[in-house]
Amino acid sequence: MQLDEFIEGFEEDEAAQRRRLAAEKSYAITDHLEDVERQFEAAVQGDSLFGSTAPEIFVGRSGYPNVSTGLLSPVDTDAAASGFATSGDWYQQGLGIEDVLQRRTGMVNSTQTTSVDSVSAGSGRGSGGVHDVWNGFVGVQREVAIADHPVDVEVGLDGTPEMDVSFDDVGTPTGPRAHATGADLAENPHVPRPVEKTLSDDDWRAEGAMAYLYRRGFDVYDINTILSAGALGQASERSLVPTRWSITAVDDTVGQYVRGTLRNADTIDKPELWYNEYMGNRYWVVLAPGRWEFELVEMKAPQSVWNPRPETGYYMSSAHEGYEGRTAYVEETAGAYYAARLGVLEHLQERDKQAKCLVLREMTDDYWAPVGVWQVREGVRNAFDGEPGTAQSFRETLTAVADQLPVSLGQLRRKSELVAGLQSQLSDF
Repeated sequence: MQLDEFIEGFEEDEAAQRRRLAAEKSYAITDHLEDVERQFEAAVQGDSLFGSTAPEIFVGRSGYPNVSTGLLSPVDTDAAASGFATSGDWYQQGLGIEDVLQRRTGMVNSTQTTSVDSVSAGSGRGSGGVHDVWNGFVGVQREVAIADHPVDVEVGLDGTPEMDVSFDDVGTPTGPRAHATGADLAENPHVPRPVEKTLSDDDWRAEGAMAYLYRRGFDVYDINTILSAGALGQASERSLVPTRWSITAVDDTVGQYVRGTLRNADTIDKPELWYNEYMGNRYWVVLAPGRWEFELVEMKAPQSVWNPRPETGYYMSSAHEGYEGRTAYVEETAGAYYAARLGVLEHLQERDKQAKCLVLREMTDDYWAPVGVWQVREGVRNAFDGEPGTAQSFRETLTAVADQLPVSLGQLRRKSELVAGLQSQLSDF
C-alpha cells in the first residue's frame, strides 16, 4: 500500500477510535471498589477466603529483599478466574482502561512478607538438590504459578482488606490487600511437562529455561509468573523475583533469544510504516532496510500518566540499541522498551527478516490510568495486522509520520538517534 493511502486510512480509524474512547471513558472506579468491598464481606467465611481461585501471583519490591508476596483471587467466587489474569487475550477482547481496573481491583491480594531467598531443602518437586520451598504459603504460591489453569485455594486472613489501588508503570494494577495467615491447596494443580522439565534440571540457568519455554509455546505472561515464583534457574540462584522485575527480565531475555535467530537473516527491501492505537496509546512502527537496530521514543501528553512536567507540554523519552544489543538497563522508557522491542522482533522472526526499527509511542490524555506494559506489548504486536504503508526512503516515511505527531520533526530529531542518523544515511535509497 502506498504511504499516502496508508496515512489517510489510519487517520479515519483514529478519529473513530478517539470518539469511542471518549464515550467509554469513566472514572467510576470508586463505586466499583465499594462493590468489591461488599463482595469481599460476603465471600469471607470466618477468617478464611474459602474456595477462591488464584489465577495469578504477585511479588512486591518494596523493602527488598524482604518483600510482600501474594495470591491474587477474584472476590466474586462465581466469576471465571482465568479472565482476571493478565493476558494478551485482553487486547483481543477489546478491554478498555476501566475494564482492566475493574478486573484487577476485583481480586484480593492475600499477602505475607518473606525474604526472597528464604529457601530450604524442599520436597515433592524437582530433584533432592534443588533448594526450593514447596510447602507453606510460598509453596502454595509456587504451585499456583506453575499450573496451567487457575487453582482453587483456601486462604486464611487476618483483618479486613485495604481497599486502595496500587499502580505501576510496568506491572498490572493490583487492588485490595489483606494479610494472609496461611494458604492450602483445594485441588491438585496440573503442571505442563515442559515446566516440570525446567524444575527438575537444577543446573539450567534461568535464561536458557525461559527461552526453552518460549520455544515450547509459552507466552511471556506464563514465563513471567513462573520466574516471579522462584521456579526457574540454577538451584543456588532460585528466589522470588518481584513481579515488576520479572516482567522486564522475561521480555528482555526472550527478546535477546529472538534477536539471535535473526543475526544472519536478510533485510527487508524498503521502508515500511505500521500503525496501531490502543487505550489512548498510538504506535507508529517504522521499519527500514539494514541490520538490526531499535529505538523507542515516547511522547507523553500533559494529562496522560507519568508526565513529570505537564506544564511544559509533551514530555519525551527514548532508548536505543545497535546490532549487538544493550548491556545496561533502560532507564527513561523502562519496561515499555523491552515490551515494544519483543513485539517487533516477533514480527520480524515470522518473516525471517531483520531491519532497523523506530517505534514512536504517543501517550494521549485518553491514557488516564496506567495498566502496565502488557498493553505496549500487545499494541505493538498487533500493529502488524494487515498491510503496511511503503515508501522509497526513510525520509519520506518519516516526513509522513511527522505530520501526525504532537511534536515537531526537529524535536524528534534531537531526541532520536535513529532519526538523526538514518535520515541522512537512507535518504538516497
